[in-house]
Amino acid sequence: MIENTNTLLSSFSATINRRTGLALLFASAVAIAGLVSPSSAFAEDKKAIKVGIISGEDEDVWRVVTAQAAEKGLTIETVVFNDYTQPNEALERGEIDANAFQHKPYLDNQIKTQGYHIVPVGYTGVWPIGLYSKKYAKVADLSEGAVIGVPNDPSNEGRALRVLQNEGLIKLKDGTGILATTADIADNPKKLVIKELDAGIVGRSVEDLDAAVVNTDWALKSGLTPENRIAQEPVADNPYRNFIAVKAGNENEPWVKTLVASYQNEAVKAEFDKVYKGTGLSAY
Repeated sequence: MIENTNTLLSSFSATINRRTGLALLFASAVAIAGLVSPSSAFAEDKKAIKVGIISGEDEDVWRVVTAQAAEKGLTIETVVFNDYTQPNEALERGEIDANAFQHKPYLDNQIKTQGYHIVPVGYTGVWPIGLYSKKYAKVADLSEGAVIGVPNDPSNEGRALRVLQNEGLIKLKDGTGILATTADIADNPKKLVIKELDAGIVGRSVEDLDAAVVNTDWALKSGLTPENRIAQEPVADNPYRNFIAVKAGNENEPWVKTLVASYQNEAVKAEFDKVYKGTGLSAY
């Protein structure tokens, strides 16, 4: 009996020792993880990023931004897109780290319709949208039934319709927000035909239209000049300032601050003014 008891006690003691050892091993692992965590977080601070931009003049601007970032220890690879839908899709999927091409009304609509988790982190420029024509020298000359092209994406269509309203060509329903559509037109005294076209096409279609409301960047790509512009939206308090955007949760990362600072400086402003020839304005 005593011999059996001693055997049991010995087995129990061994079990306790094994448990104690495992507990100590686990505690050591946690302690090591705690020590490693800060340095790991530091190591994960990005030193190279991909930024989505739209093809054209902005490529020249971002060459200067890239050079500015390199001086600050951040490598930027620009990823060039040809339409407005791709950069947010790529950012949401994590294929790029940031993009720079849109204003808040556009992003708000994209978040509403696509469920994106994207936030603005720093303003870049503003391009006042204008009414262009190669057939008429001024708005008052537009004939009854004139065909007017407007961008068909929600934010820019509402913006274009407000340009027409500001010029007295149409009247929108009371309370209409910035996402107005042709269905919100309450009065159209000249019986204008509003033709909705892709933002990248509307500028190139001016020859076939009586006039068109065109985003400034697309106007430049389409060969339109300030001489072809017969009306323009106000610049003061403009809600359509473009910005750099990142995935929600990254907005306070050190690399984001470096990215914004690499854009918002005099060297980039000088290139911006040179490239856009006064049709775009720095907005920070």
